[in-house]
Amino acid sequence: MVADQESPGHLVPVPPETASFAALAPIEEAIVEQRRTLRSARATLAAFEGLYTEMHRHERPALTRLSGEAVISKALDAGVRGCRAEVRTAHPGGGRPAHVLEESLPRDLGNLRRGIRQRTLYQHTVRSDRTTLAYIEQVTAEGAEIRTLAEVVDRFIVFDQDLAFVPFSDEPHSALRVQHPSLVRFLVRHFDEAWSRAVPVRPERAPLRTPVVTSDLQRAILQAVVNGETDASIARRIGMSRRSVAEHMRKVSEQLGSNSRAQLGYLVATSGLLDG
Repeated sequence: MVADQESPGHLVPVPPETASFAALAPIEEAIVEQRRTLRSARATLAAFEGLYTEMHRHERPALTRLSGEAVISKALDAGVRGCRAEVRTAHPGGGRPAHVLEESLPRDLGNLRRGIRQRTLYQHTVRSDRTTLAYIEQVTAEGAEIRTLAEVVDRFIVFDQDLAFVPFSDEPHSALRVQHPSLVRFLVRHFDEAWSRAVPVRPERAPLRTPVVTSDLQRAILQAVVNGETDASIARRIGMSRRSVAEHMRKVSEQLGSNSRAQLGYLVATSGLLDG
C-alpha cells in the first residue's frame, strides 16, 4: 500500500514486487556494505597472519607427545647429542631392568667422557640391587654422581635447562617432550631440591645401607602406615617388594606390641617414632 497522490489520506494497493523492492533495498545495501567491510578485515588479518607465521616459523612446540619405544629412544638420543653441560635424571622404583641399563650405559659413558655432568636420583632400595649397583659403579668411575631418597615422585630427565622428558601417562612407551622454559625450570628446581636431601651412593665404600638410609626407609614406611596405605601401595611407592614391606611391618608390630594394622597405625602416630 502506498499513499494516493490524488486523494490525500488514502492508500492504494501496488504489486508485491514494487513493495518488496522498497522494503528490501536498504537491507541489501547494508549487506553489500557489510561484505565490503568483511573483505577488508580479512585482507588486513591475512597480512598479519603472514607476518606472525614468518616470525614464529623457527619456534619449537613447547609440548610434544611421543608414542612408541623407538620414537622416545630416538628423541632421547637427540637430547643426549645436543646436551652441552648437564643431565639430571630421576628414577622411581627399585632396581632397573638389566636390558635398560645395558642400553643406557654406552650413552651415559659417552656423555661423561665429553665433560657432561650427570646427576641421577634413585630410591634407597637400589642399594640392594646388584645389577643397578654394577651400573652405578661403572658410571661413577667416570664421574657420574648418584644419590638416593626414600621416595622419588616420578621419572623425568632434563638436559641442560631447556629440554625435559616426563611420562605422558601411566601407560608404557608414552612420553612428553617439554621445551617450555617455565616448565623445564620447575623440573630443574624440583630436582635440585630433592638432590640436596638425598644420600650419595659410593659403591666402593661399605656399607651401602647406612643408618641414614635405613632411617629414611623406615620413616617412609611408618608414615605410610599412619596414612592407612596397604603393603602393595607402600611397595610401589618406595620401590620395595611386598614381602620386605610386610617384614618391616612385623618387626614394628612386635616392637610396639600391636595386634592389628589399625592399632599399629595409631601406635606409630603416638609413639614418637616419626618425630624429628
